[in-house]
Amino acid sequence: MDLVIRGARVVDGTGGPSYTADVGVHGGRIAGIGPLGRGRRTLDAHGLVLAPGFVDMHAHSDLALLRDPDHSAKAAQGVTLEVLGQDGLSYAPADDHTLGRVRAAIAGWNGSGDDIDFDFDWRTVGGYLDRLDRGFDGQGVAVNAAYLVPQGTVRAQVLGWDDRPAGPAELDRMRQLVDDGLAQGAVGMSSGLTYTPGMYASGTELTELCRVVARRGGYYCPHHRSYGRGAAAAYAEMIRLTREAGCALHLAHATMNFGENRGRAPELLALLDAALDAGSDITLDSYPYTPGCTTLVALLPSWANEGGPEAALARLRDDAEAERIRYALEVEGADGCHGVPVDWSAVEVSGVADPALAHHVGTRLDGWDTARRLLLGDRLAPTVLQHVGHEENVRAIMRHPAHTGGSDGILQGSKPHPRAYGTFPHYLGHYVRELGVLTLEECVAHLSGRPAARLRLPDRGLVRAGYRADLVLFDPQTVAAGSTFTDPRRLPTGIPHVLIDGRFVMRDGRRTDVLAGRSVRRTPVRTRHLR
Repeated sequence: MDLVIRGARVVDGTGGPSYTADVGVHGGRIAGIGPLGRGRRTLDAHGLVLAPGFVDMHAHSDLALLRDPDHSAKAAQGVTLEVLGQDGLSYAPADDHTLGRVRAAIAGWNGSGDDIDFDFDWRTVGGYLDRLDRGFDGQGVAVNAAYLVPQGTVRAQVLGWDDRPAGPAELDRMRQLVDDGLAQGAVGMSSGLTYTPGMYASGTELTELCRVVARRGGYYCPHHRSYGRGAAAAYAEMIRLTREAGCALHLAHATMNFGENRGRAPELLALLDAALDAGSDITLDSYPYTPGCTTLVALLPSWANEGGPEAALARLRDDAEAERIRYALEVEGADGCHGVPVDWSAVEVSGVADPALAHHVGTRLDGWDTARRLLLGDRLAPTVLQHVGHEENVRAIMRHPAHTGGSDGILQGSKPHPRAYGTFPHYLGHYVRELGVLTLEECVAHLSGRPAARLRLPDRGLVRAGYRADLVLFDPQTVAAGSTFTDPRRLPTGIPHVLIDGRFVMRDGRRTDVLAGRSVRRTPVRTRHLR
């Protein structure tokens, strides 16, 4: 065997009891589970937990994986697989015009990409996945990555940023783009239904696209229409339309935010349980923190963003239009702000693109005038934290058996949300060891086996002979997030070793130079060609 890991406490990702064993690795796979003889190399793991590598079900590393070969933000957490293409906006499939507009629209999430030393030479989902496989000098990327076809990008390619229904030919074109992406290896489709232009899609349009996803054996992952005033109705819409389409559903960063929803997580869970009892296939993910994170421009009413980034900037420059936006935000409750009048004191600037505006980072906005100047000065790029969550909701949702872990980690900005660097050790250290909200075995299943099952990956997510040797070893007594809201880029403690395909990407708490990550393409269900 290439490697024998001796004496670990194995928490295998099923949720079952842990046990002590040796684990052997050969040819990138788990070759045996102890007691075992000697291997070419041996690692003493007494006192450590050995678990399947963690799956980040909601990641925004679409460019970070190509920009940063180190990518310790995720590798150091024990993440061995990230799911990209989230919230309905990413870089494939796209024609030349759409790609440029999408890059501008999500610069606050991923940066513009102007600092990356290569061309955006892909236009299809398969081309983007090929680019991940090549990575740096043909050597791959830091961790594995799966991809969701982004519905907003698909709509932008066919209808632009217009708020109007799709005609029959346009709907056929969107269905074909989704089908092509799934055929090329995507695991499902995402939406961002508080982000333009994806939010302009009707329930009927989304149902038709979900039928395509269902035929290909994928799942639908919506950031639904409201996490605030209309949260319950928004969850119900997603359950209803996926049931009609016969499509599996995965609820992105599932939570209940803003004052209207304090203590209301049980209502969401009751809705979820009723749907599960009726036969729906539903999972969800969440991050273990109360504040959310998004772009500042995303809070604006949808009509203010119609036409794309340049149109939004033009409206912000116009005093009369800017006043309309202010009124929608502060009085009516904009759909971009989940139907709740904005509380500027809860909005903290976490990142800007222009260094000249860096003094805003870490400050709370004092009103619309400041927000407007910042949006114009930074060309819609600022990211913000919204301090609108509730701890009781966070804990209730993470206990649900359909729950998985997702960081929703935005890596841009000088003061990002600490979830980007801390989600997985924070689950293990704070919510398992310190609070006992989950047992260790339950938590590991939420972070590994359950998400791998949602992704329908037949050989990942469990410590089992024949499975990929994507593994993490951590000390259950010391594992903790290093990242905080004041120092969000600190790496975690208590995670000395991480392996991908049997190769150490973290060894003795340090990032190695190994680039073992590749695209993870699920072989789709065969289906007839869509006309």
